[in-house]
Amino acid sequence: MASLLVFKKTVCRVIQFAPMLLPRKGRATMIARAPIRIEQATEGDVPLILRFIRELAQYEKLPDSVSATEERLRVSLFGSRRYAEAVLGYEDDAPVAFAAYFFNYSTFVGLPGLYLEDICVRPASRGVGIGRQLLVFLAQKAIERGCERMEWSVLNCNESAIRFYRKLCAEPMNDWRTFRLSKVNLEKLATESADYRMKTH
Repeated sequence: MASLLVFKKTVCRVIQFAPMLLPRKGRATMIARAPIRIEQATEGDVPLILRFIRELAQYEKLPDSVSATEERLRVSLFGSRRYAEAVLGYEDDAPVAFAAYFFNYSTFVGLPGLYLEDICVRPASRGVGIGRQLLVFLAQKAIERGCERMEWSVLNCNESAIRFYRKLCAEPMNDWRTFRLSKVNLEKLATESADYRMKTH
Protein backbone atom coordinates (compact mmCIF):
# COMPACT_ATOMS: atom_id res chain seq x y z
CA MET A 1 0.00 0.00 0.00
CA ALA A 2 1.27 3.48 -0.83
CA SER A 3 0.83 6.69 1.10
CA LEU A 4 -0.56 9.82 -0.52
CA LEU A 5 1.43 13.03 -0.18
CA VAL A 6 0.25 16.52 -1.03
CA PHE A 7 2.38 19.53 -1.93
CA LYS A 8 0.29 22.70 -1.54
CA LYS A 9 1.35 25.86 -3.29
CA THR A 10 1.16 27.83 -0.04
CA VAL A 11 3.59 25.58 1.84
CA CYS A 12 6.99 26.14 0.19
CA ARG A 13 8.34 28.55 -2.34
CA VAL A 14 9.90 27.16 -5.50
CA ILE A 15 13.71 27.30 -5.59
CA GLN A 16 15.89 27.21 -8.68
CA PHE A 17 19.06 25.15 -8.49
CA ALA A 18 22.48 25.93 -9.91
CA PRO A 19 24.63 23.12 -11.36
CA MET A 20 25.96 20.97 -8.52
CA LEU A 21 29.65 20.92 -7.64
CA LEU A 22 31.17 17.52 -6.94
CA PRO A 23 34.61 16.71 -5.47
CA ARG A 24 37.12 15.31 -7.92
CA LYS A 25 38.25 11.93 -6.65
CA GLY A 26 41.62 12.16 -4.93
CA ARG A 27 41.85 15.92 -5.36
CA ALA A 28 40.84 18.96 -3.37
CA THR A 29 39.52 20.81 -6.41
CA MET A 30 35.86 20.75 -7.38
CA ILE A 31 34.30 19.97 -10.75
CA ALA A 32 30.90 21.09 -11.94
CA ARG A 33 28.42 18.39 -12.80
CA ALA A 34 26.66 18.97 -16.11
CA PRO A 35 23.44 21.00 -15.75
CA ILE A 36 20.20 19.10 -16.13
CA ARG A 37 17.98 19.81 -19.11
CA ILE A 38 14.31 18.99 -18.62
CA GLU A 39 12.08 18.72 -21.66
CA GLN A 40 8.50 17.81 -22.41
CA ALA A 41 8.42 14.33 -23.96
CA THR A 42 7.36 13.94 -27.58
CA GLU A 43 5.93 11.01 -29.50
CA GLY A 44 9.41 10.05 -30.62
CA ASP A 45 10.35 9.46 -26.97
CA VAL A 46 7.83 6.63 -26.49
CA PRO A 47 10.46 3.82 -26.55
CA LEU A 48 12.54 5.71 -23.97
CA ILE A 49 9.49 6.32 -21.77
CA LEU A 50 8.67 2.61 -21.80
CA ARG A 51 12.26 1.77 -20.78
CA PHE A 52 12.00 4.15 -17.83
CA ILE A 53 8.68 2.59 -16.78
CA ARG A 54 10.21 -0.88 -16.85
CA GLU A 55 13.27 0.30 -14.89
CA LEU A 56 11.00 1.82 -12.25
CA ALA A 57 8.97 -1.39 -12.00
CA GLN A 58 12.19 -3.37 -11.60
CA TYR A 59 13.34 -1.02 -8.83
CA GLU A 60 10.01 -1.44 -7.02
CA LYS A 61 10.26 -5.24 -7.49
CA LEU A 62 7.16 -5.25 -9.69
CA PRO A 63 8.55 -6.18 -13.13
CA ASP A 64 5.57 -8.40 -13.98
CA SER A 65 3.12 -5.55 -13.34
CA VAL A 66 4.03 -3.67 -16.52
CA SER A 67 1.63 -4.38 -19.37
CA ALA A 68 2.16 -1.05 -21.13
CA THR A 69 3.31 -1.19 -24.75
CA GLU A 70 4.71 1.46 -27.05
CA GLU A 71 1.41 1.58 -28.91
CA ARG A 72 -0.59 2.08 -25.70
CA LEU A 73 1.70 4.89 -24.61
CA ARG A 74 1.60 6.49 -28.04
CA VAL A 75 -2.20 6.57 -28.02
CA SER A 76 -2.71 7.60 -24.37
CA LEU A 77 0.07 10.20 -24.20
CA PHE A 78 0.09 11.61 -27.73
CA GLY A 79 -3.20 10.56 -29.32
CA SER A 80 -6.26 12.69 -30.05
CA ARG A 81 -7.27 12.46 -26.37
CA ARG A 82 -4.25 12.71 -24.12
CA TYR A 83 -4.69 11.24 -20.66
CA ALA A 84 -1.30 12.17 -19.22
CA GLU A 85 1.95 13.95 -20.01
CA ALA A 86 5.61 13.08 -19.54
CA VAL A 87 8.88 14.93 -19.08
CA LEU A 88 12.46 13.73 -19.46
CA GLY A 89 15.63 14.88 -17.74
CA TYR A 90 18.94 14.88 -19.60
CA GLU A 91 22.51 15.20 -18.37
CA ASP A 92 25.09 15.76 -21.11
CA ASP A 93 22.37 14.71 -23.59
CA ALA A 94 22.01 11.36 -21.80
CA PRO A 95 18.49 10.61 -20.49
CA VAL A 96 18.70 10.18 -16.71
CA ALA A 97 15.22 10.94 -15.37
CA PHE A 98 11.55 10.64 -16.23
CA ALA A 99 8.22 11.73 -14.79
CA ALA A 100 4.61 11.14 -15.82
CA TYR A 101 1.75 13.27 -14.56
CA PHE A 102 -1.84 14.32 -15.21
CA PHE A 103 -4.27 16.90 -13.90
CA ASN A 104 -7.05 16.11 -11.45
CA TYR A 105 -9.63 18.34 -9.81
CA SER A 106 -10.71 19.37 -6.33
CA THR A 107 -14.39 20.20 -5.91
CA PHE A 108 -13.74 21.72 -2.47
CA VAL A 109 -11.50 24.46 -3.86
CA GLY A 110 -12.83 24.46 -7.43
CA LEU A 111 -9.34 24.26 -8.91
CA PRO A 112 -7.18 21.66 -10.68
CA GLY A 113 -4.24 19.79 -9.21
CA LEU A 114 -1.22 18.05 -10.68
CA TYR A 115 -0.95 14.34 -9.87
CA LEU A 116 2.52 12.86 -10.23
CA GLU A 117 2.01 9.29 -11.39
CA ASP A 118 5.66 8.26 -11.67
CA ILE A 119 9.10 9.74 -11.13
CA CYS A 120 12.30 7.84 -11.88
CA VAL A 121 15.97 8.80 -11.74
CA ARG A 122 18.48 6.28 -13.00
CA PRO A 123 20.76 4.87 -10.23
CA ALA A 124 24.00 6.44 -11.49
CA SER A 125 22.40 9.89 -11.31
CA ARG A 126 20.72 9.66 -7.91
CA GLY A 127 21.72 11.67 -4.87
CA VAL A 128 22.83 14.80 -6.73
CA GLY A 129 19.57 16.75 -6.84
CA ILE A 130 18.13 15.64 -10.16
CA GLY A 131 14.90 14.35 -8.62
CA ARG A 132 14.44 17.66 -6.81
CA GLN A 133 15.02 19.64 -10.00
CA LEU A 134 12.43 17.50 -11.75
CA LEU A 135 9.92 18.23 -8.99
CA VAL A 136 10.72 21.94 -9.19
CA PHE A 137 9.97 21.83 -12.92
CA LEU A 138 6.63 20.13 -12.27
CA ALA A 139 5.77 22.52 -9.44
CA GLN A 140 6.34 25.44 -11.79
CA LYS A 141 4.13 23.78 -14.41
CA ALA A 142 1.42 23.26 -11.79
CA ILE A 143 1.53 26.96 -10.88
CA GLU A 144 1.37 27.91 -14.57
CA ARG A 145 -1.76 25.78 -14.99
CA GLY A 146 -3.45 27.34 -11.97
CA CYS A 147 -3.20 24.25 -9.76
CA GLU A 148 -3.88 24.42 -6.05
CA ARG A 149 -1.69 21.44 -5.18
CA MET A 150 0.52 18.60 -6.38
CA GLU A 151 0.00 15.03 -5.19
CA TRP A 152 1.71 11.67 -5.52
CA SER A 153 1.88 8.29 -3.81
CA VAL A 154 4.87 6.54 -2.29
CA LEU A 155 5.32 3.01 -0.99
CA ASN A 156 5.22 2.90 2.80
CA CYS A 157 8.46 0.90 2.84
CA ASN A 158 10.33 3.56 0.82
CA GLU A 159 11.58 5.47 3.85
CA SER A 160 14.33 7.37 2.02
CA ALA A 161 11.81 8.75 -0.47
CA ILE A 162 9.43 9.72 2.35
CA ARG A 163 12.21 11.62 4.11
CA PHE A 164 13.06 13.39 0.85
CA TYR A 165 9.44 14.38 0.24
CA ARG A 166 9.08 15.71 3.78
CA LYS A 167 12.03 18.02 3.11
CA LEU A 168 9.99 19.47 0.24
CA CYS A 169 7.24 20.26 2.79
CA ALA A 170 4.96 17.61 1.28
CA GLU A 171 2.32 16.48 3.76
CA PRO A 172 1.35 12.80 4.17
CA MET A 173 -2.41 12.32 3.92
CA ASN A 174 -2.65 9.82 6.78
CA ASP A 175 -6.42 10.12 7.10
CA TRP A 176 -6.98 8.96 3.53
CA ARG A 177 -6.75 5.48 2.00
CA THR A 178 -6.52 4.76 -1.71
CA PHE A 179 -9.00 2.33 -3.25
CA ARG A 180 -8.64 0.75 -6.66
CA LEU A 181 -10.86 -1.25 -8.96
CA SER A 182 -8.78 -3.54 -11.16
CA LYS A 183 -9.91 -4.04 -14.74
CA VAL A 184 -11.76 -7.27 -13.92
CA ASN A 185 -13.68 -5.69 -11.05
CA LEU A 186 -14.20 -2.49 -13.01
CA GLU A 187 -15.86 -4.42 -15.82
CA LYS A 188 -17.88 -6.39 -13.28
CA LEU A 189 -19.15 -3.19 -11.65
CA ALA A 190 -20.00 -1.65 -15.03
CA THR A 191 -22.01 -4.74 -15.93
CA GLU A 192 -23.88 -4.67 -12.63
CA SER A 193 -24.75 -1.02 -13.19
CA ALA A 194 -26.15 -1.84 -16.62
CA ASP A 195 -28.22 -4.69 -15.16
CA TYR A 196 -29.49 -2.36 -12.45
CA ARG A 197 -30.62 0.25 -14.99
CA MET A 198 -32.43 -2.40 -16.99
CA LYS A 199 -34.28 -3.67 -13.88
CA THR A 200 -35.39 -0.20 -12.83
CA HIS A 201 -36.95 0.69 -16.20
